[in-house]
Amino acid sequence: MDEQPAIRACPADGYADQGASRNDNGLALPAREMLLLPPCLLQRSLAFRPGFAQYFRETKHRGGNVMERIWLKQYPAGVPADIDVTQYPSLVALLEESFAKFRDRKAFICMDKAITYRELDEMSVALGAYLQSKGLTKGARVALMMPNVLQYPVATAAVLRAGYAVVNVNPLYTPRELEHQLKDSGAEAIIVLENFASTVQQVIARTAVKHVIVGSMGDMLGFKGVIVNLVVRKVKKMVPAWSLPGAVPFNDAVSAGRGMKFAKPAIGPDDVAFLQYTGGTTGVSKGATLLHRNILANVLQNDAWLQPALRKPPHVDQLFIVCALPLYHIFALTACFLLAMRAGGVNLLIPNPRDMPGFVKELMKYQVNSFPAVNTLYNGLLHTPGFDQVDFSKLKISNGGGMAVQRAVAEAWLKTTGCFIAEGYGLSETAPTLTCNPADVDQFNGTIGVPVPSTYISIRDDDGNEVPLGTPGEICAKGPQIMAGYWNRPDETAKVMTADGFFRTGDIGIMTPEGYTKIVDRKKDMILVSGFNVYPNEVEDVIASHPGVLECAVIGVASEHSGEAVKAFVVKKDPNLTAEDIIKFCHTELTNYKVPKQIEFRTALPKTNVGKILRRELRDEKKQAAA
Repeated sequence: MDEQPAIRACPADGYADQGASRNDNGLALPAREMLLLPPCLLQRSLAFRPGFAQYFRETKHRGGNVMERIWLKQYPAGVPADIDVTQYPSLVALLEESFAKFRDRKAFICMDKAITYRELDEMSVALGAYLQSKGLTKGARVALMMPNVLQYPVATAAVLRAGYAVVNVNPLYTPRELEHQLKDSGAEAIIVLENFASTVQQVIARTAVKHVIVGSMGDMLGFKGVIVNLVVRKVKKMVPAWSLPGAVPFNDAVSAGRGMKFAKPAIGPDDVAFLQYTGGTTGVSKGATLLHRNILANVLQNDAWLQPALRKPPHVDQLFIVCALPLYHIFALTACFLLAMRAGGVNLLIPNPRDMPGFVKELMKYQVNSFPAVNTLYNGLLHTPGFDQVDFSKLKISNGGGMAVQRAVAEAWLKTTGCFIAEGYGLSETAPTLTCNPADVDQFNGTIGVPVPSTYISIRDDDGNEVPLGTPGEICAKGPQIMAGYWNRPDETAKVMTADGFFRTGDIGIMTPEGYTKIVDRKKDMILVSGFNVYPNEVEDVIASHPGVLECAVIGVASEHSGEAVKAFVVKKDPNLTAEDIIKFCHTELTNYKVPKQIEFRTALPKTNVGKILRRELRDEKKQAAA
């Protein structure tokens, strides 16, 4: 087999402006205003098109040599080595195929109310037509700021079908965090649940947002929705006062759109589908640019990987997925929402999984088949009264991701549900799945599994050379699900791509002779709190802005509840400063999971000879103390 020439890293100053025309290969490129990519990434984006299939056959590059994909031996029968990324021209084509094929099936259930594929089709076209009527041009970014409610899939499908890109926003963001994301993405419209509209109100004047659609918890729940809204607004007082002149209620936008003409845009594999924001070593949140083909690839990879579990008895007529992970998170977006769309499945949306007794009450009503979650969620349910009474006789797969699955939790889950947790691994930049344990796994092995179809994992040293099996190195990945780059940040993109087109994950792992990968450390200083990334620089910037703080450093420490928790070391400027003062201050600037749970005051912090604070020394100190 002829080797494809390595794709070299681009010089920092050489960037191509991708126009709206077609290139020599006939591929539709994103519109001029949408994306600036280095030529190497444009070349890499073409490498996953027909004619470049050699990247996804039985071999991979290894320092000029060719090495067999040793992990393929672990694939269950029927799982292909590669997926066909050209099955659909866009994610919209997949959605519309499912809308036609499964019209009368339930697509989503939330608070006892179900919507069918037909209703999702009709409402999303109407909302798409409404958005188009506002003059948004193809490729415009539309932010979604909601928990798991029925409006979320309607809005996502509407934005994509209208030819726009979805910017997923954590609804619990503070004004500071929201403002950065809206400005960075250039979002021109936002669809927000009223519970979080006051946050939008505080920043909208400083952003490019011109159109606001506001939903409520009860919008799509029929008569029950009237009661739900009354309780949410008046009894629980969960909706702070807000004022957004010109904002349109969600149901009004859908109703108006039903009477408008929907102009179906031409959407190709290289159009932007999602900007999925993630942190970085700089602490600045960056948008991972996920093209239609990136997301499509991962949906097809997950679908292929799931089949062995679905073939196990008992037979189920429709795949039933528990969607407790937030849909704005890449894990739920792909493994719950879009995977169900592909399979004609139904998602049970859980708006507030922290209400564990309420969550268990919902689970009592159904026989679920797929339960993707993070370790903390599995553990929390296991300790909730009544959970052992849920009928799990048809649970076929439990996919653990977002953070390490603990052996004790995996074993307790198996004992209670009869289903093993198949741990996987991925990132926002990889749409997300890179590796997973086989879906028919029957024991806990403490690894993140093997690469999914069409995916290559290479363990490398700091110089980019692949290390021997069993030797720790940085986990690097290549596959059709890897992002096109960071939105408008070619310099940051260049930092995470190798000369031969692999994405550097920042995690340290080893690969076994069988092809399984185990994470042993994190190269980045990132802290993983219940599956959410926390970047120390961001937290340190906030703490350092407190007038009573001289300097600070933030690390992650082990937490039984959340895997890791944020700990801050602080040198006081004001001798009267207390830990409570710092935590209270952080709550005004940071989402709850980023707020330090522990504060330790020091007279000095360890530093390099040039004055850089050594977080690693603080981490090692804590590890030694715990040993």
